[in-house]
Amino acid sequence: MNRYPLWKYIVMIVALGLGILYTVPNFFGNTPALQFSSSKATTKVTANMREKVEQTLNAAGVVNQGVYFTQNGNAGSFRVRFADDKQAVLAQQALEAAFNPNPDDRRYATALSTMSTAPDWMIKLGARPMALGLDLQGGVHFTLKVELDGAIAKRLEGMSSEVILLMRDEKITVKNIARADKQNYLVASFDNPEVAAKAAVLIEQKNASATAAVVGSDVQIGVTEQAAIEVRNNAMNQNISTIHKRVAELGVSEPLIQKQGLDNIVVELPGITDPVRVKNLIGKTASLQIRMVDETGGFGSETFIHAGRPVLIKKQLVASGDNVVNARPDTGDQGVVVSVTLDSVGGKIMRQTTRDNLGKPMAMILYEEVNGKAVGEVVSLSNIAGEFGENFQIMGQESFESANDLAVLLRAGSLAAPMKITEESSVGPSLGVENIKKGLDSLKYGFLAVSLFIGIYYGVFGLVSVISLGVNLLLLVGILSFIGETMTLPGIAAVALTLGMAIDSNVLINERIREELRAGYAPQQAIYYGYERAFATILDSNVTTLIAGLALLIFGTGPIHGFAVVHCLGIVTSMFSAVFFSRGLTSLIYGGRARLNKISIGTVWKSDTSKTKL
Repeated sequence: MNRYPLWKYIVMIVALGLGILYTVPNFFGNTPALQFSSSKATTKVTANMREKVEQTLNAAGVVNQGVYFTQNGNAGSFRVRFADDKQAVLAQQALEAAFNPNPDDRRYATALSTMSTAPDWMIKLGARPMALGLDLQGGVHFTLKVELDGAIAKRLEGMSSEVILLMRDEKITVKNIARADKQNYLVASFDNPEVAAKAAVLIEQKNASATAAVVGSDVQIGVTEQAAIEVRNNAMNQNISTIHKRVAELGVSEPLIQKQGLDNIVVELPGITDPVRVKNLIGKTASLQIRMVDETGGFGSETFIHAGRPVLIKKQLVASGDNVVNARPDTGDQGVVVSVTLDSVGGKIMRQTTRDNLGKPMAMILYEEVNGKAVGEVVSLSNIAGEFGENFQIMGQESFESANDLAVLLRAGSLAAPMKITEESSVGPSLGVENIKKGLDSLKYGFLAVSLFIGIYYGVFGLVSVISLGVNLLLLVGILSFIGETMTLPGIAAVALTLGMAIDSNVLINERIREELRAGYAPQQAIYYGYERAFATILDSNVTTLIAGLALLIFGTGPIHGFAVVHCLGIVTSMFSAVFFSRGLTSLIYGGRARLNKISIGTVWKSDTSKTKL
């Protein structure tokens, strides 16, 4: 009756093994480390640079304990582990000298940090300790709200010039076109309703991302829902990418920059205690300039280095990043390309320039702030193959990834959508250490107190409950470590709440078994019916709590969101440990006995055949 099938024991063993594997790294200490990443939008750190990094360290006589590469979206970074702080400092000096020979043009950033001393084989399996939030180690936190309607407005600006060109080609007169006041659509005016209807059909035929609705002699032009989603996603990704590049200049080890909800970006910078500096950096500007290459070597030009050779660029500006409405990777007849859309002003100048300079090279230069100065770098150099205006393609891309990188750079002249800071906080390192101690003490003493009480009150079944509670904690920490969740003070509170809920489930099971015994059932029957009949109650209580947790997860931000993540995962692990794992342990202890006369569940109970139910 109470025997578990073999496959369930296998599940228990596998879950326990994985929990141990991904929890153990949290008990290893930390050792000094160095993080090596890019500090400019035009510079990438790739896995192919490993050999040069290792050669640089060896040449400087620096002894390291391992070089690890991490890819995060378009950005890559190396982390080097050392035995002591002295080696880490020497490594920083060596890498700075090798990769940043010009102090006024620092392309790479190095930051002293720490790494877990967990074995390499664990790290390769993704078994890493949980990162600590700012409230546990100190730093600054920002929540930025992205005004996504601003990105839609920018897309409408580009659509305005597209409509004007289309109507010009079709010999249709547009009396006026402008964005409706505080609305996400354009209003184009025509001579009469018939012409407006014809224009609306043409707009939707020629532009799959546009919608056109006729209102009298006007046409309301908007973007389709799918196009709006794409614009918003691109705006969020571009803003996040831009912030990543700007934060890299601070030399912060393991910054957290991620999307939260639909329109929020969370920025957490451990070790930084000057929020004013961070706000100035995030809000700084970078700009894109499109200019012609000077092939005559005349005066009034500037020299840039591109692909290892000097290039003379005219100072006269053709277009700038302010004119770029959109840039995205695409595939064309010439292979992988970057499709660029300019606004009407930039498109008009571009058309005239390309008409007059067919076959001549054109350069795109990205300017960024470096030590208070604007430093430019050529990100694209290609010959003009034909006349073009608002829409054109940059060919010659090696891969879709490189095309995507260039598209991000072309859009990085400014943030794709405006942002404002809605939440700001700063935590000192001493307070973080105190928070860690208090949080861990609360978990430790709470766990011991609960275990002692349950063990005494329920006997063997209390011991089973305590073991299940430990497994629950093990699995929860293991899952949080595996998914890379950052542990915060609210997260520790959620762990404590999870332990309380888990032991509550075991109490329900134990009390139900006692009720079955008092009702006259034999021990084996009481165990079976106790688990079976308690399960519905446990499931109901956990599902309702999970619904509340999911609401916090979806709508919560900052500390609330961190609490909700741990809380929801804790409900899942508590269900597994309190019901599935607990019953497996009980089956091991009592399930193999054919005739069971008594069980230890707080009182010694002996069967009475005259009252026992069959």
